[in-house]
Amino acid sequence: MKNLKKILAKRSGRSKGSVTVRHQGGRAKRFLREIEFDRNKIDIWGKVEAIEYDPNRNADIALILYEDGERRYILAPNGLAVGEKIVSSPSAPIEVGNSLPLDKIPIGTTIHNIEIKPGMGGQLVKSAGSAATLQGKEENWVLVKLPSGEVRRFEPKSWATIGQVGRIEAKIERLGKAGRKRWVGIRPRVRGVVMHPHAHPHGGGEGRSSVGLKYPKTVYGRRAVGKTRKKNKYSRNLIIEGRKKGPHS
Repeated sequence: MKNLKKILAKRSGRSKGSVTVRHQGGRAKRFLREIEFDRNKIDIWGKVEAIEYDPNRNADIALILYEDGERRYILAPNGLAVGEKIVSSPSAPIEVGNSLPLDKIPIGTTIHNIEIKPGMGGQLVKSAGSAATLQGKEENWVLVKLPSGEVRRFEPKSWATIGQVGRIEAKIERLGKAGRKRWVGIRPRVRGVVMHPHAHPHGGGEGRSSVGLKYPKTVYGRRAVGKTRKKNKYSRNLIIEGRKKGPHS
């Protein structure tokens, strides 16, 4: 749909000409599809016209034709097929693709595209194959287990969409060649230990020397180990159980 997409400007990790994010650049020109993350067409049924590829994400998107004649794109949940109908409503049936407030969704339901705060639009659980589970309800909060294993509180009036994000196979997909990485805008990365000492804290030394520092550091000299989460982050008090620990935690 021409009115739902526009050319996405290339910035290649630069701001005002300076590199602010390394290893970006050279990707193919692409269109930006406008995705309806807020699902704000309340009580208006829509029909799935097509399931389409989106070059800006690893999940597919669904083109929806609403009863009032408007078309919009949404994230395509796993199992949603062309011709099916969906709706955003507090009284919507618990079916794949429908969007409801968290307090109207039964415990144990698989959900995605979750609002952090009511009215902000879906911000969590949007990548291909990801899904969260509604675990419980308190007096003023709803508990959701996220794909990372973290259990956190959400406001009951925040909205979410039923089902798991589609294209589950994206997690095991292989790019196949270096050129495909360049198409999506990822430039080659070089290890710090093979650089000279002015380019990286790990650089220098004779031969294949190891880091030689007490802690590994980023190219900017900051520690790259330990807890990096901000202590005063707004969501600190909303986390009931932390995410699953990785092998280097």
